[in-house]
Amino acid sequence: MASSMKSSLILFFTCSLFLQVTYAVYKTEVKCESLPNGDCAFAISSTGKRCILEKATTPKDDLISSEYECKTSEVIVENMKEHIETDECIESCGLNRNFFGISSDDLLEPQFVSKLCAPACYQECPNIVDLYFNLAAGEGAYLPDLCNKNKKLQSSGAAEDGVDAPAPSPSIF
Repeated sequence: MASSMKSSLILFFTCSLFLQVTYAVYKTEVKCESLPNGDCAFAISSTGKRCILEKATTPKDDLISSEYECKTSEVIVENMKEHIETDECIESCGLNRNFFGISSDDLLEPQFVSKLCAPACYQECPNIVDLYFNLAAGEGAYLPDLCNKNKKLQSSGAAEDGVDAPAPSPSIF
């Protein structure tokens, strides 16, 4: 009986090891420089660094050609790796796949902040919220406060469709 249990344990651990090795072999590594441009913006590499789409100019036949390349930034994401953002999150958060670089400028646009703070984005797209949370913090702001200010601005009617809402002043940062 002991030998039967010993054989079962050996078989179990052998199968476990086989599955772990198989997973490691077939797991896809995300390298920013290998991503197609359409998947680059808002992706996170296997090393935990954000991918960014950059414009690269190269001389070509006596002309300068502009092409876009996916590059690894120095911005590190704490608790997420190997992530390519979903189309649902890109749409829900009011973004597009042709986003270049990393910038906090969008946080000055009430329409963008409205989409970013909407439940479909804020509660379902942690990668994008993390990015803009950190961008806001870099400007001295707290994203939940920006969301609350934007919500108040909308409820006052100033940000209704067709009405130009006053742009938030840089002092909100």
